[in-house]
Amino acid sequence: MSILTAGTCDQDGAVVIALLGHTVRRASGACLASEGHLVRGHLLTRLGLRREGRRGTRREVTELLAAGLSDCRGLANGLDRVKVNLSVTIQLFAAASLGGEEFCQGRASHVYIAHPPSLRFPPHLKTAAPKLLSQRGNKDPERAKSKLSYRNSRSDKTTIMASRQRQKIRAPRRAIVSNMNRIQGVAGANDVDFEQTWATLSHAFGEIHTKNASALSFEQLYRAAYKIVLKKKGDDLYKKVADFEIQWLSTSVRLDIARTLQANILADLDDSLSDPSATAPERREAGTRFLAALKTAWQDHQTSMSMLTDVLMYMDRVYCADTRQPSIFSKAMSLFRDSILYSTAIASAQPPLSFLDTLSTVILDQVRMDRDGDYIDKSLIKANIYMLEGLFETDAEGEDEKLYLTRFEQDFLNKSAKFYRDESERLLKESDAGTYCRHVRRRLDEEADRCRSTISESTSAKIIKVVEDELIRQQIKALIEMDSGVQFMVANDRHEDLSLVFELESRVDPKKPELTKAIQKIIQEMGTNVNSNAMNPSIAQLTAQSTAAEDGETGEKEKAKPAEKVNQQTVAALKWVQDVLDLKDRFDRIWKLAFNQDQVLQTAQTRSFSDTINALQRSSEYISLFIDDNMKKGIKGKTEEEIDQVLEKAITLVRYLQDKDIFETYYKKHLSKRLLMGRSVSIDVEKQMLGRMKIELGNSFTLKMEAMFKDMNLSEELTSGYQTYVSKLGDNDPKRTELSINVLTSMTWPVESMRGHDEERDGALKIIYPPAIEKIKTSFEQYYTTKYSGRVLTWQGGMGTADIKGTFKLPGKDGGPPKTRVHELNVSTYMMIILSLFNDIPADGVLTYEEIAAQTNIPQNELIRNLQSLAVAPKTRILVKEPMSKGIKPTDRFSFNEKFTSKFIKVKVGVVTAGNKVENDKERKDTEKKNNDSRGFVIEAAVVRIMKQRKELSHQQLINETLTQLSQQFKPDVTMIKKKIESLIEREYLERIEDAKLPSYRYLA
Repeated sequence: MSILTAGTCDQDGAVVIALLGHTVRRASGACLASEGHLVRGHLLTRLGLRREGRRGTRREVTELLAAGLSDCRGLANGLDRVKVNLSVTIQLFAAASLGGEEFCQGRASHVYIAHPPSLRFPPHLKTAAPKLLSQRGNKDPERAKSKLSYRNSRSDKTTIMASRQRQKIRAPRRAIVSNMNRIQGVAGANDVDFEQTWATLSHAFGEIHTKNASALSFEQLYRAAYKIVLKKKGDDLYKKVADFEIQWLSTSVRLDIARTLQANILADLDDSLSDPSATAPERREAGTRFLAALKTAWQDHQTSMSMLTDVLMYMDRVYCADTRQPSIFSKAMSLFRDSILYSTAIASAQPPLSFLDTLSTVILDQVRMDRDGDYIDKSLIKANIYMLEGLFETDAEGEDEKLYLTRFEQDFLNKSAKFYRDESERLLKESDAGTYCRHVRRRLDEEADRCRSTISESTSAKIIKVVEDELIRQQIKALIEMDSGVQFMVANDRHEDLSLVFELESRVDPKKPELTKAIQKIIQEMGTNVNSNAMNPSIAQLTAQSTAAEDGETGEKEKAKPAEKVNQQTVAALKWVQDVLDLKDRFDRIWKLAFNQDQVLQTAQTRSFSDTINALQRSSEYISLFIDDNMKKGIKGKTEEEIDQVLEKAITLVRYLQDKDIFETYYKKHLSKRLLMGRSVSIDVEKQMLGRMKIELGNSFTLKMEAMFKDMNLSEELTSGYQTYVSKLGDNDPKRTELSINVLTSMTWPVESMRGHDEERDGALKIIYPPAIEKIKTSFEQYYTTKYSGRVLTWQGGMGTADIKGTFKLPGKDGGPPKTRVHELNVSTYMMIILSLFNDIPADGVLTYEEIAAQTNIPQNELIRNLQSLAVAPKTRILVKEPMSKGIKPTDRFSFNEKFTSKFIKVKVGVVTAGNKVENDKERKDTEKKNNDSRGFVIEAAVVRIMKQRKELSHQQLINETLTQLSQQFKPDVTMIKKKIESLIEREYLERIEDAKLPSYRYLA
């Protein structure tokens, strides 16, 4: 069938191209009818029809075709002024007889011809059609002629429309003669001889199958089939065609395919039929021949049936549609399935083997060769896969009934699973973890590419899942636990291999449980080692000194020793914090470089670090000491960026702590000493740290610390005000002692921890200050009382410092008279009190330890530490101790060292272990006791706050809500919560609900 499409026509003129039973479609400017069509124009007047248009009779249309188309060249030339699309369907043989060639050539730029591949052009259109088709843009006219369909263009240009949908064909009742061509009438259908007609058709079908169809007249064949169906013998014709195809497939096609079968390709089906000596190249060659034969048979069958379908299209449209039989093409495909694929290929096998079984085996064997690295003909396999995708189990042809899905795909997946299962076990024994991971990734890429080029793309996701199951999901645990697995990769910084492990497990489980557990285990093991070193101070100190030596920090012998003789526990504390930070930095790099910053693994690492840090009971104290050390000297000389990094690391460690209230206790203690002794490198950095803590832990955590900074600022104002107050009194004594005072709020500062466990308490002995100091104390108290009435000042001698001048004799040169040298000594308040005692005795006078203690009332521990600094420390021996030893005993005697020398005018005498240090066991217990007492008040406040809001709660609900509220501050002890609930009931804050089903409480206002 041919479609002629005229692109434009004149509004005043018209074009009428029609035949009985076909449709003219128009966009605008034309009338539309059926069973013959007329449109507005000058030709209408020739036929005597109405201008508005109406249905034309058969005779009128025939006369129009005979008369009007004789001059169609001039008519077609006037079709390019107004754009009105007009599609006309015409039988090709009619167009050929009624001037179709002239019409086409007269308007070649607007008229195109398309046709099915099985329809032959009349001689005078053989050259016109390809030419016209090429003008539409088809570079290959021969290829264009074979196209089955085109889409109507929505543009204004003329388009071709071809479709496999068949239009109903009616033979003309009588011959029509025009002045140019003659139409040959179709013989009636009443004189059909079925057997004779079938003999003609069967002979033609045989010629088509043997590729000798060039001499056949498709028009005659079509008419023959048409007449049989018209005679109501469509059923007989349908059966005859089916029987013919069965005979052809069974005798000719099947034998050609069977000749290619060899024992080399049957190994997987039946070992008794296979050739065990066959090599892979031999199997590949035999399989290739079989695949090629089957591909050729399938393609020949398709081509032949396409031609037969064109001949029998009227039977398809009438008989098959009315009886709901499959089309002849579908029937022929199912016959190929039954007569070829389902037929027995090897009858001697048990059970007998079909061609489909053989095909599946050959393809699977070829795929295995491809996996092993051998060359195969992928296009052959792809062609046979296309065949399986085009055939169905039943004539219903459901998408899930494709032979590819029902007979091949599952075997392909099962064989692949076994192949990769065996391969995974072999590789785990023979290769290392990194090599295994790279092999798995390569296999995944290969299978995806194989589905695109060899198998069906619909199987891609399924085969990828098989590879993932066998090579990853089933083996990931063994892979991670290999000697060359994750632990080895972490120890040797094999980030690329770790990334591969992460990538592979991510494919099978987004939670990555095995990798997560492995990383957590490694962190916990390494963290346990770090904690063990911290519990053994001697090892930590040796490690720290070794590290310092490697870094070149111990050039001279004096520098090789610790500058401040920090005790071993403090060294271990600082070393522990640094080791934890190094461990965290290491796994942070792994997380970024290997784990793609995965949130699951980040959570796992965070949990592991938190467990490691909290496993050490002293972690809160150690972290506070680390911050203290950096605030005093660690950040000195560093840039702002480096300081920010130090602060961020410190906050990260604090974030991991569970008992943040204990950390708060230590941090306040260490901060207070830094502020009072002026040890901070930068107050601004101190405030930055406080700001970070406020963001991380909340306002309540930093409230008292912020108040400490306010007290320091107010103290500066008090000192300035006192100096003004003294100057107004008229005290012009040049030897008057200058006082710089820090007034601390007792509820804000950790006074108890600052003054020590043996220092003065209420009612204990008061420190005896020198008269000059006592005088200035009294003066300040008077000033402060007048300014703030009702407040009481308690002096903390252990936290103060003093600058005093000491005069020492130097021996004269060459036996001359001695000279004096003055040094400015920066000492603690207690040292100042001790040294002032030697002003009241002769130069060679001696004071015993007991005398010093009685005259000062300094607590024993503080007295011993200060005497050690003054008499034992090698560089600050301002006193002479007899007998000389490191320890201080009650019988020791002390005298002033007039021979003290120093190359510095200003000498700072540090108190032995006066710096922040790790608490001993007794101090630790006292701190824990105080902290537990403080926690008790916090728990009671939380319980009251909850009950005040909820009014009534069950016992378990109250416990749970209390734990939730306090979890950000510390890990509450359930036993302590129960005790505090009982205490609140006794004090009538709560009461038990007697008639409740569950133990419950009620809040009492």
